[in-house]
Amino acid sequence: MPMPKSPVGCPLDSLLRLLMGPWTTYILWVLMSNGPTRFGELKRKVPGISAKVLTERLRMLQDADVINRDFQPTIPPQVTYSLTGRGEELHEVLSALSGIAQRWKAADAARLNGHGAANGAAATNGATSPAPEPVPAVASPSGLG
Repeated sequence: MPMPKSPVGCPLDSLLRLLMGPWTTYILWVLMSNGPTRFGELKRKVPGISAKVLTERLRMLQDADVINRDFQPTIPPQVTYSLTGRGEELHEVLSALSGIAQRWKAADAARLNGHGAANGAAATNGATSPAPEPVPAVASPSGLG
């Protein structure tokens, strides 16, 4: 199972279906930020995820050739996950989405706090603030924020 099939045959739709699964972007972000990571450490770095869901997401990403699973038959067994070339290709795009998400969040917060439209516009276009630090583009279990 390489990537989910798109009902409309669109390659972008297939990629987005892969990424929007629960916790998927958060898991990818942890691997991008930390490099090869063992299962237990990955579970600690994605607070709130169950071992079952983490295993399902990792298998799905491995099937899509986005991550590698390195198994060492030691006692206890060591399983380390890392990004493949495909996974590395996602880094730039997820970083860009993270920047957009942060700007939109700031604009929404300014709007909700009663600041004028000018403040929201400045936060949206990023003209008055430096580039954001990379953080997970999605931190919710829905995979979409």
